[in-house]
Amino acid sequence: MKIVIAGAGAVGTHLAKLLSKEDQDIILIDEDPEKTARLNNEGNYDLLTLNVSPTSISGLKEAGVPHADLFIAVTPDETRNLTCCMLAHTLGARKTVARVDNAEYVEPQYVTIFQKMGIDSIIYPERLAALEILDGLKRSWVRQYWEVHDGALIMLGIKLRESAHILNIPLKELCKPGTPYHVVAIKRDDDTIIPGGNDMLLLQDIVYFMTTKKYITYIREQVGKENYADVKNVMIMGGGRSTVNVVHGKPDYMTMKIIEQSEERCIRLTELLDDNDVRIIQGDGRDTHLLVDEGIRDMQAFAALTPETETNILACLAAKRMGVRKTVALVENTDYVTMAEKLDIGTIINKKMIAASHIYQMMLDTDVANVKCLTIANADVAEFIVNEGSIVTQGAVKNLRLPQGVTLGGLVRDGVGYLINGNTELQAGDSVVVFCISGLIKKLDRYFCKPTSSISRLMSALSN
Repeated sequence: MKIVIAGAGAVGTHLAKLLSKEDQDIILIDEDPEKTARLNNEGNYDLLTLNVSPTSISGLKEAGVPHADLFIAVTPDETRNLTCCMLAHTLGARKTVARVDNAEYVEPQYVTIFQKMGIDSIIYPERLAALEILDGLKRSWVRQYWEVHDGALIMLGIKLRESAHILNIPLKELCKPGTPYHVVAIKRDDDTIIPGGNDMLLLQDIVYFMTTKKYITYIREQVGKENYADVKNVMIMGGGRSTVNVVHGKPDYMTMKIIEQSEERCIRLTELLDDNDVRIIQGDGRDTHLLVDEGIRDMQAFAALTPETETNILACLAAKRMGVRKTVALVENTDYVTMAEKLDIGTIINKKMIAASHIYQMMLDTDVANVKCLTIANADVAEFIVNEGSIVTQGAVKNLRLPQGVTLGGLVRDGVGYLINGNTELQAGDSVVVFCISGLIKKLDRYFCKPTSSISRLMSALSN
């Protein structure tokens, strides 16, 4: 696949590095030669860089945009991103993606407008991050939470402590027929495991469960976290756009205090946030005396959402020392993600990874409703739609010979969620949640897509 990325900033560079590992034809364009030089000096990435303007027609042609399968505009200027996507579409790019900073642009009623303009997808990282932050804040005992089809299936990422009842038991004994969950991935130290029957869950593992909504309480009991307090009072450090989006999406039962150092920003937050359950305090969130005075010991959750990664990590550590069980940190520097996890920071949010997950699904040839990065684990989750006549409809799951490092967690059929076992037979129209080691999603295309002919279907099956 030929992919052109416009903008060598943080998001564009992260995407270029990620996609270059997928054996794709990647060209990264930016007017600033210093930005592209930094990427070239970092390591041997399989991509090309070009110093041209993304709004220059001749520059886009030089980058091969007329023959591009995917054009991604992630410069800091949303107007520029929209403009170069329209140009790329007109020149012949098959799909276009634009990064924006305007929440209005991602409203569902405007999708058709942008598609008519030649923009297939709009990415607003702050809104995407806010959804992840809220999922992390709502449940003090969960590291990561994801709903499929309005909750027909649920993914839970949970760190196992001494209180867990499922430690040191082989999964073939733990997950017997009738067990209302699947263990689909394990993060252990620096390793990510797609487990088999002989694997066991160990202390300090972060375990990813697939289940249905009615069994969330059961899993909470099995991991020994039924005594964790439900989150009602939250303190947030930082009053940026991510915080504003979090407040706009918060549930009615939740109260929030926002600590923001800038007086000007505090005034702006007062104008933007008309909510009696939200208080805005001007002050330095690194001041522990201020946090105590504002009642941090009465908070069930603390979120550090400033632009400074180091500040956010340290603030969450301080909050934990003051008795807050649930912490959420915005970690923009990807090099710090592993460190933050080892320091036992709760939920870790990285906007670049979240945006990359949503853009990644545009690369796939089959129908994919969603792709989710597990952030701290070297794994991805994708929601594939089964096509008529695809390989996965040709027999029971145990006979599909899926690639190593891949497992099917569950399916949604007619709006109802089901767990998948070896005898499950997938049907056209099913929505299937797939867990895999990062880098394998693209290889699953041929299993789910519609075959062009019976001969091609036979050749695909033989290639297994």
